[in-house]
Amino acid sequence: MSNETAVLPPVAEKKKYTGFLRKNIREYAMFLSLIVIMVFFQIKTDGTLMMPLNLTNLILQNSYIVIMALAMLLVIVAGHIDLSVGSVAGFIGALAAVLMVQHNVPVVVATVICLVAGAIIGAAQGYFVAYTKIPSFIVTLAGMLVFKGLTLALLDGQSIGPFPEIFQKLSSGFIPDVFNHETLRLTSLLIGFIVALVLFSMSVRQRLAHTRQEMEEEPAAFFWLKNVLFAGIMVYFSFKLSEYKGLPNVLIIMSLLIVLYNFVTNRTTVGRRIYALGGNEKATRLSGINTSRLTFYTFINMGVLAALAGLVFAARLNTATPKAGLGFELDVIAACFIGGASASGGVGKVMGAVIGAFIMGVMNNGMSILGIGIDYQQVIKGLVLLAAVWVDVYYKNK
Repeated sequence: MSNETAVLPPVAEKKKYTGFLRKNIREYAMFLSLIVIMVFFQIKTDGTLMMPLNLTNLILQNSYIVIMALAMLLVIVAGHIDLSVGSVAGFIGALAAVLMVQHNVPVVVATVICLVAGAIIGAAQGYFVAYTKIPSFIVTLAGMLVFKGLTLALLDGQSIGPFPEIFQKLSSGFIPDVFNHETLRLTSLLIGFIVALVLFSMSVRQRLAHTRQEMEEEPAAFFWLKNVLFAGIMVYFSFKLSEYKGLPNVLIIMSLLIVLYNFVTNRTTVGRRIYALGGNEKATRLSGINTSRLTFYTFINMGVLAALAGLVFAARLNTATPKAGLGFELDVIAACFIGGASASGGVGKVMGAVIGAFIMGVMNNGMSILGIGIDYQQVIKGLVLLAAVWVDVYYKNK
């Protein structure tokens, strides 16, 4: 008996780790995939990928994709899709240019008008999906065509710019350095360190609370490894960005949105209901939840964030062009699916969508540095998307 007692605990511990890994394989696989891809391109580009200037460009180039992916995740989790987000973003950028450049509307007023316009667009599409029961694929495909046409009409086929300097700061501005250090933006580095420390402390407190309540938690080794690694990566990237111009303004906006949507999906009744809606719409409706209204709200939310992404993109280009937003919907949807969202709804995490967006972004950036043509880039991205959805279907059937 003494031998059995000595052997059983390690076996039980091994089973615990194996079972946890099986349940969370997709979450950990995506995070590790991003790290592996970054290490691969860092080596292949002779260190160019992780240079401060390139890291800054990587964030600026993918900020609007991440912003839209946060809202798209909720749409996909609810069991729908939105193909119009790229066209809506381009239309809102054109509207901003007409208001600010041609009619000299103050930046704040024009920004509010554009966000409200995005909400109205989302509400219009959401109404057809939620209350007339037209499939979201058809509604948003129509919306994609409509807003492409309206963008052309609004701009009269020409580019409009430049934008006021204060508006450009939305995407091209950086956190000012109060220390005025010559080679390192100490303010940005300090902010990155504090945020990493706060997030680490919150994770520890949450784990302790769950332990006291005897709730199931991830094994200690996984918890400490994941959180120490994540905090270290945050501090490292803050340091690298501080070597150039510091933290971009759009990174702050993006980070606040990630925290907000992570809270909504994990801690609120609305978030839980959206997951229930995508998991089983009929059962959710029979439980007394107004599923039509919930779907309606997810599309309004999508419209607002598509509008915000359109403003960020226009500010980065410093001009509104008829082709703005072209193909954005493909990158946004791919980011969600690569990040673990299920094509059948009910499954997906905010951090998964963010990681998916950066996987796509790092691949685009790395392949461009290596001189791989846009033709082969599209082939590779398509295969990655197909592989991600295949993994989802495989584990679902299993």
